[in-house]
Amino acid sequence: MKSLKYIALGVVALSLGACADFFETESPSAVDSSVIFSSTTKTGQAIEGIYDQFGADKSYRNRLACGFQGMNTDIEHNTKNDGKADYATYNMTTTSSDVSTANGKDPWGYLNTMVERANLIIEGIEEYGAWDDPEDADYALFRYYLGEALFLRSYVYLEMVKIWGDVPPRFESLAKNDAGMDIAKDDRNKIFDQLRIDLKRAAEYLPWSAECPGLMRNYTGRPSKAAALTLLARVDLTYAGYALRPDYIQVGGGAPYKVQLNTKDAALRTELYQEALESCAEIMKNGAEDSKLLDSFEQVFRNICADVEDYSQSEFIWEIPFAESRGQFMNYNTAKGDKSYEALKNNKSGSTNSSQAVVPTLLYDYEEGDKRRDVTILPYVWYSDNASSMASDSALREALMPGTAAADKRLYQKNQPISTFYLGKYRIEWMTRERASNDDGINYPVMRYADVILMFCEASLGGITGDVPTNNTGLDPQAQFDRIRERAGLDSKPLTMENLMDERKFEFCGEYIRKYDLERWGKLKEKLVETTKRLADLNAHTGEFEQTGDTIYFKYRLDNSFVYEGSGLNGYVMDSIWGLKKNEVGAPATFRKENGWVAKCIFSGDSGAELDPNEYVLYIDEELIDKRHYWPIFLVNVGSSNGTLWNDYDYQ
Repeated sequence: MKSLKYIALGVVALSLGACADFFETESPSAVDSSVIFSSTTKTGQAIEGIYDQFGADKSYRNRLACGFQGMNTDIEHNTKNDGKADYATYNMTTTSSDVSTANGKDPWGYLNTMVERANLIIEGIEEYGAWDDPEDADYALFRYYLGEALFLRSYVYLEMVKIWGDVPPRFESLAKNDAGMDIAKDDRNKIFDQLRIDLKRAAEYLPWSAECPGLMRNYTGRPSKAAALTLLARVDLTYAGYALRPDYIQVGGGAPYKVQLNTKDAALRTELYQEALESCAEIMKNGAEDSKLLDSFEQVFRNICADVEDYSQSEFIWEIPFAESRGQFMNYNTAKGDKSYEALKNNKSGSTNSSQAVVPTLLYDYEEGDKRRDVTILPYVWYSDNASSMASDSALREALMPGTAAADKRLYQKNQPISTFYLGKYRIEWMTRERASNDDGINYPVMRYADVILMFCEASLGGITGDVPTNNTGLDPQAQFDRIRERAGLDSKPLTMENLMDERKFEFCGEYIRKYDLERWGKLKEKLVETTKRLADLNAHTGEFEQTGDTIYFKYRLDNSFVYEGSGLNGYVMDSIWGLKKNEVGAPATFRKENGWVAKCIFSGDSGAELDPNEYVLYIDEELIDKRHYWPIFLVNVGSSNGTLWNDYDYQ
């Protein structure tokens, strides 16, 4: 069972007096702010009114943590088609029923609702709560809730900037602001400036997780001081870096735009890197926090799949929490599966709607011995049938999977074509409870300790622009960089910006980080175009991929630990795989079909080459990439904004 400390969609949220339809809650009555915010119980319920938006349909439940943002990159590929990949191929338009609705129940509506609810909570606690009275019995809890509201508003605003670029800066409630709803879209730097202020306040009010009050203590689903400091570092690195942005704000749109630094002030950039460096160091110098870097990379992800929400046992600093029956993170971020998956351990519901595959060039980029590779990349999906597609001859099939008669059904790992090697970090077989529907309830992991370490390293270099801060933290960036590599089973490598960009690639694939890293480094288009050329070489086995082959060779090993209890089936996992590394061309010396080996071509199938450049695409048009980093503000929102919203970047 998951902890009872999650926030589930449908919790009673208090009506906080918002005046636009998509800011309204669904509770039966309104309660005066003085009554709400003088009570820790009611204030806690108001906080839950923010969290319940995460679990709403077309919010983080099944859109914002499910492949609809953050792709494509040089390492991650959206597997959807029929227009559902437009979000990923830099081909979006201003109308989309998948992420835009007339009633405001869509990402724009939910994120703005969370901002408004946070505004009301912040104002209410500051006016009526005992957050500034150390003598009051509720002082610690009110301070926690104030810090939490500041943190959540900051998180949501950074998400909005990542998705849409410039957005309206609403840091007062609609009731308090004379402009009400009519606050215009504005320069995102104003938002960054406010987030820095807010997150420093949040870090002051929020304790370390082990010291948080009540049910928030030692729980990954609620923020702590470390979460606020981590988010502050993310804001700083984003602010100091590059972004697609207009040269100036022009009401109605039409301003010239390009990928450029958010700020041309080198002194400010140095200040931002200094702040990021010190924020990360504050976390790293806390003994309880520094122990969060787990010894095993694989265990990091086994824990999230197994609902390990104990902060002291998890590498994750903050997760968006879901109830067992709400949230489709596993459904969209695991391997694609059909009804065969009903034979898989813990998977009562059968199929999945996977949206994430790994760009196959990444497979060959890992250094020899890197333990992260086989955790991150799955060359198979689970099947349950008689495996005739693996070996049509009965005798060979029984040699391939000993212990099961040729005609009998079994559960086994079936090799995938190179174009759909799925993300392997989130696996149903690692769950410890049954997945009864697509709403699997696995938390969305947002930030983890390895990111703190690598952000510290990046800040110490002064980022992509080399605006190096003063390191008075007492921590050696090279030694910290080596900790990440050592866990991966690798030797030390010099800490340079180039090496750090690669290390983040290998560490965070599939975690909705890479696209935004590439954007702030000013390298999104460069890496997408470069990877497309590399894919062509891989498809043809030319250039750097000359020593790769079309075929993989492997055996099966009996392993019933992954089989659904009571199915009566034997389970088989791929073993002794040959052909997924450079220089593994042709059959291994021990290959014999009669001894249980199988050979499968993964580069071509019935429909042709798996990496056909006309079919396997990371983007539709190279010239559109640097016009389409962001979603448009959808026409339904622009049309009802009284002229305060518009689109830039030549969106029509």
